[in-house]
Amino acid sequence: MKDLIHAHGVSGSEEDVRAVIKEAIKGHVSEIDTDKMGNLIAIRKGPKPKIMLAAHMDEIGLVVKSISESGRMHFSPVGGIDPLTLIGQRVHIKAGKDVLHGVISTEELTDGNDITDKPKISDMFVDTGLDKKELEKKGVWVGTFMDLEQDSGPLGKDSIIYGKALDDRIGCYILLEVARRLKAKACEIAFVFTVQEEIGLYGAVTSAYELNPDWAIVVDVINTYESKDVRRIGKGPCLTIKDSLMITNKCLNNWIAEVARKKNIPIQLDVTDVGTTDALNISVSKGGVPSTVLGVCIKNIHSTAGIADLKDVEACIELLVELLRNPLKSCVV
Repeated sequence: MKDLIHAHGVSGSEEDVRAVIKEAIKGHVSEIDTDKMGNLIAIRKGPKPKIMLAAHMDEIGLVVKSISESGRMHFSPVGGIDPLTLIGQRVHIKAGKDVLHGVISTEELTDGNDITDKPKISDMFVDTGLDKKELEKKGVWVGTFMDLEQDSGPLGKDSIIYGKALDDRIGCYILLEVARRLKAKACEIAFVFTVQEEIGLYGAVTSAYELNPDWAIVVDVINTYESKDVRRIGKGPCLTIKDSLMITNKCLNNWIAEVARKKNIPIQLDVTDVGTTDALNISVSKGGVPSTVLGVCIKNIHSTAGIADLKDVEACIELLVELLRNPLKSCVV
């Protein structure tokens, strides 16, 4: 989990994350391939049905939009980020073979003045201490991607962790653990680690079309709504019924809920009006793929410091392993 969280992989630059996953999953699958989009597809051969489990490798981040002569780098967000979470945060910049570090600032913050209005992305810039010529000499240009940088670890108790990119390195970790723990070959499983989810669910399109699975489960993280007492961390995995763009497969949802009940694994049901996941594009691939979303809820989603409960992660792994020991042959609504 720590290796995944600390790997850097803004949408479109997922190669470091892919390398961590490839090393971890080999020996637990029959074949591993990277497609033209950059998705990592690890297949465990077995009888029908063919099942797709997907989690996205990419994370939110920034890309350089302009560089002033003094070296201030204005940026464009990659994925959805609340501007307030960026002020004072550190960034990690690959500059050729070197790595640079910078701090996100504003005019007011730089000069030590009070910030009276809520800053917009356009008000912010990254300060590395280098001017434009020095940055360009190191290989930093317009179009250079910048990762948000954050430590990770436990909070008040060992099971509660914080860190960047919990969306969706938690999902990647869950898939790796399922591949490691699932011994019986009751079906064929494609463990798919997708790219560019945060900017348009693009990796899911090509991977699902190529695989053409019988059904699919996307493993992703979900916001909590703790303020409304709807979903809370530590209360079990979340099963998405509806998001802003998709109604998930009723047959899959009923089966998952029933297995969870029989195995005494608590689950939380997710109905939301915002956001969507790779399941959307998987579900409309070719003639259609019955799809749903199972994952864990986290606090501070789409920020530099998400918060999750490892008990939820463990319960999600246990539930997926149970599901795949005796999988549904087909899913007809």
